[in-house]
Amino acid sequence: MLNIGVFGAGHLGKIHLKLLSQSKQYNLIGFYDSNLSNAKKVSENFDYKFFESAENLISKCDVIDIVTPTPFHHKIAILALSNNCHVFIEKPITKSVKEAKELINLSKLNGLYGQVGHVERFNPAFIAAKSHITKPMFIETHRLAEFNPRGTDVPVVLDLMIHDIDIILSLVRSPIKSINASGVKVISNTPDIANARIEFENGCFANLTASRISMKNMRKSRFFQKDAYISIDFLKKQTEIVKMKDAQYKTDDLAMILENAEGVKRQLYFEKPEIEQSNAILNELESFANSINNKQKPIVDLNDGCLALNTAQKIMDSY
Repeated sequence: MLNIGVFGAGHLGKIHLKLLSQSKQYNLIGFYDSNLSNAKKVSENFDYKFFESAENLISKCDVIDIVTPTPFHHKIAILALSNNCHVFIEKPITKSVKEAKELINLSKLNGLYGQVGHVERFNPAFIAAKSHITKPMFIETHRLAEFNPRGTDVPVVLDLMIHDIDIILSLVRSPIKSINASGVKVISNTPDIANARIEFENGCFANLTASRISMKNMRKSRFFQKDAYISIDFLKKQTEIVKMKDAQYKTDDLAMILENAEGVKRQLYFEKPEIEQSNAILNELESFANSINNKQKPIVDLNDGCLALNTAQKIMDSY
């Protein structure tokens, strides 16, 4: 088992602490939080060991799980990597691409692994759909959330849209050709609503929308490719696949047939892949443990986190 320590005991930090305490891959050593009042409450209520010294906690660990606000990611990760600890960092990886590259370089120098918490890669609905998404040519995503002051320390692109940015970049293996975006401030000091249109060099287009002042929550993505349409509901953990093939000479009366102006007939087929329900956060943490133990590249490594951040930054620069 890997000895792990957690930095940050806020809303998400408490979730990580709970899951790590139950994991068979990790031995939870304890946690550090700069807010002493909150730290003592968490320690007393849940019986996790609180370390008053960040250095002391790191010295007892193989892995450090960073679940603090984004501005602190870089400093903590540098300290952990400098003391021979692998790092799991919640998204976004850091507050700047420069900081992210420093972590990449240090991890390589010290022979350590790092993973970024782009949790939607472990969403069971995405896992069920991934093998069907081969060469998407148009992608549309909507990630809408009701207002929560907890997420307003970063722009909506870094808070919400970055999930979809990472998913798209993992599927469209092509350089970005151009980005056009717009953002609107409504409540926060940074945009609360943003839309971006990304054109890739292979001809794929992606249209992304994110809002944190919606009346309802939504996390949907649609992928269009030759002869197939794939819909993923990340929130409800549902996937729907529609495929199109040449219509048979004789078809069932209930078959759905489309005929174009030239008389070519195509038949629609609907698929609903079986989705194995699971805890995506636990899965991503344990996947990282497997990467360390087997000396394999993490599913979402530091380079992936840096690429998603760099794209997010270009979107914000494009406003």
